[in-house]
Amino acid sequence: MNSILPLSGTAQAELIRTGEVSSRELVELHLARIAEVNPALNAVVDIWAETALQSADVADTRRGQGRELRPLEGVPFSVKDSIEVAGTVCTAGTLGYRNNPASTRDAALVAKLRAAGAIPLAHTNLPDLLFAFESDNLFRERTNNPYDLMRTAGGSSGGEAALLASCGSPFGLGSDAAGSVRLPAHYCGVASLKPTSGRLARTGHVPPPGGWIETLWQIGPMARRVQDLITMLPLLITPDGEDRTHVPMPPGVAPPLNQLRVAFFTDNGILAADPATAATVRNAALALQRAGASVEERRPAAIEQSYDLEMRFLGPDGGDGLRTFCQAIGSHQTHPLLDGWLAKLEQHRTDVTGFAALWAEIDAFRAEMFGYLKTCDVLLSPVAAHPAVPHGHTIHDDVFPGFSYTMTHNLTGWPAAVVRCGTSPEGLPIGVQIAAAPWREDITLAVALFLEETLGGWQPCPD
Repeated sequence: MNSILPLSGTAQAELIRTGEVSSRELVELHLARIAEVNPALNAVVDIWAETALQSADVADTRRGQGRELRPLEGVPFSVKDSIEVAGTVCTAGTLGYRNNPASTRDAALVAKLRAAGAIPLAHTNLPDLLFAFESDNLFRERTNNPYDLMRTAGGSSGGEAALLASCGSPFGLGSDAAGSVRLPAHYCGVASLKPTSGRLARTGHVPPPGGWIETLWQIGPMARRVQDLITMLPLLITPDGEDRTHVPMPPGVAPPLNQLRVAFFTDNGILAADPATAATVRNAALALQRAGASVEERRPAAIEQSYDLEMRFLGPDGGDGLRTFCQAIGSHQTHPLLDGWLAKLEQHRTDVTGFAALWAEIDAFRAEMFGYLKTCDVLLSPVAAHPAVPHGHTIHDDVFPGFSYTMTHNLTGWPAAVVRCGTSPEGLPIGVQIAAAPWREDITLAVALFLEETLGGWQPCPD
């Protein structure tokens, strides 16, 4: 494999800037890598070679003319197949959208990356209408984990994570309502960020924002290297003028590590992390302590409510809204994993009085968690209770509650990053989740970068 492919997109942009590689050469390298790995992974569902090469030629012309190059000039990127790219079909992995007309414009964040010079290269796989913790649907089928093809790459941004891990793309975009950029990053050994709720515009996502669960989810950047998340975030945070929920908050500046107060835990009171995952979180905490951070093992008591509150918030109608939406768009047949989600949501059906009580509980949860920030700058935890599980197992009752570690920060709305910090006895990646106060993505990413550099979290592309 070419030595350029494992580099961050930021580093690849520098190679273009200095003339060590052309954008066309870089795009061709990534196209060749996708052709090499995708038959085994099934991570890419649509590839735009012709338009990507045309854009690469434009980037090379800009450089040849001596024009000022933009931050990501000529570097390709990938996009989860729930985020629109002009001229391509966005299916959200569901049968009702399979034959949709091509999108007439880019999603807001795709447009921002284009404006920074980056080149859309491919759509990546996901579960049926995004509802599963693994990426499998009825017409694209399943995405395999690059470290073990018999295991899932996670979901719902699993195709994105698998492609990034395999060096088919340096960075991309996913979305997250219960852990969907963080769990795949953990399973595949890459980096990701779920930003603060309202941090990034969601215009051009399929399905669109709206409804009572709107506060739970965000589009988020994913990358092989933390540095690309740091590069991308300032490019993405500007308003698009359409998403009414977007808050134009300026980026923060992280304090030195030795000024941070870090709390960590390996058991959220719902499902304890397995020994390898717990050891990885402890190693990350010790690394921060050696760097001078104040580190203490403790967890907010409210965290024990995370699973119950998230599931009740997703399913007060027992999943009827989701069933009706599927019928309305023509998804008359749905994947068994989505059916499994609907069965779980049915257990949380309630009436208006119950829903009002739930809102009060969530408000109390958020208030208690926010109060915890008086004594803590960083909350370190597992991403999930286990590394990547075999295909079809994410819906199992002995696995599913382990995704509550990510659900916590969909409920709080806090930013949470994931970076690889260890490896299981089976050779599977293990990530660590780093959360901070609202709008403090700078802190989560500074800690993630330190852990990546200190613990060797970044690894060569799996063969």
